[in-house]
Amino acid sequence: MIWTLGAVPVSLLVIGTPIFALLLTGAVLTFIFYLTVPSIALHQIMFGGLENYALLAIPFFIFAGELMGAAGIADKLIVWVLALIGRMPGSLGVATVGASTLIGAISGASVATVAAVGKSLYPGLIRDGYGPRFASGLVSSSGAIDILIPPSIAMILYGAAAEQSIPKLFVAGILPGMLLALMMAGFVVVRALQMNIPRSGRFNLREFLATTWGAAPALFMPVFVLASIYLGFASPTEAGGFACLYAMIVGLYVYRTMSWNDVLEAAARSAMLTAQILVIVCTAALFSWILTISGIPQGLTNWLQSLNLESWAFLMAINVGLLIVGCFLDPTSAILVLTPLLMPLVKTVGIDPIHFGIVMTANLAIGMFTPPFGLNIFVARSVLGVPLETIYRGVLPFAVVQITALLIITYWPELSLILTRAL
Repeated sequence: MIWTLGAVPVSLLVIGTPIFALLLTGAVLTFIFYLTVPSIALHQIMFGGLENYALLAIPFFIFAGELMGAAGIADKLIVWVLALIGRMPGSLGVATVGASTLIGAISGASVATVAAVGKSLYPGLIRDGYGPRFASGLVSSSGAIDILIPPSIAMILYGAAAEQSIPKLFVAGILPGMLLALMMAGFVVVRALQMNIPRSGRFNLREFLATTWGAAPALFMPVFVLASIYLGFASPTEAGGFACLYAMIVGLYVYRTMSWNDVLEAAARSAMLTAQILVIVCTAALFSWILTISGIPQGLTNWLQSLNLESWAFLMAINVGLLIVGCFLDPTSAILVLTPLLMPLVKTVGIDPIHFGIVMTANLAIGMFTPPFGLNIFVARSVLGVPLETIYRGVLPFAVVQITALLIITYWPELSLILTRAL
């Protein structure tokens, strides 16, 4: 089975085959040449991979993010963050990090955040003297915070694949996400001082209160969604549905920046993105099932036990492996394929599955902007018009900052787990 489950998928990945196609090809070839299971099982396993209530939250949160984007909410959040930051060193760079974090708390889509923040703030970053390399690297890497800040589609997928509580994963991601944002902002401030970037604007209480009033409906959305989950009023799926209704009311009747035609267009885009995710869910379920019946997870568990690794060494090895995987696979594909494979190992070593979910998410968030295939890099190139080599060089210092944050998240489990104990 090595060639059908290993060589063929890797070869297809190298030539740029879509993830669902390479997983399906490897699984079908294994069915044909190695398994005696009836072919009808192939369809049953694929569609059985969708029989998970947690997955219903995905289209709702995607739709809510699209609606908020169509309503121009990102622009109001950016203006609010700029008014809040005031005259601190590197204020526009820090505002880029803050805006990415806030937008991530609404949409959970990293590439959408890169596009929104890049269009609004990149020209100002260049005007202030940050330079194309630093500015493009900042925009590309800041979008990765979205994957760690709840509500996160990556966490929903991990919760479904690992059979873990999604509300606990959401709350576990709050402090690590804030740590990541603070470390990014701190780095920007230091670099702004070193580069003698002029301070832009100043804090004005009247302006801040005015922008807060204008951005209040947008700022209240993540509070409304997460509070409804944590207080037990709604499941993540129900909260996602409420978020869609809330976004429509804000866009249509509060800001009046969206028409019903915009709602339909947002629904169409959401349907396409949901289909792209769920087709990977189907094929990954089939691929993982074949790996399981082939005894690969059990073999890895036995091999790990024979090594007698401490948990810290296991986590370091996992971090290195996931960082490499993140350079080639998007978080959705990596989580769905690797989680069933890694969970037996995690339980063997005695690592909390919720903590491991945050570690895995943080790793794959870094992969969103690391060469050669980080999705944020290609979005930034398209939106900003910056050459790839410039972005590649620009993201490297931010990768170092985020890897440092990853090590803190990895070896300080309480950062992830302390809030979950309140649930």
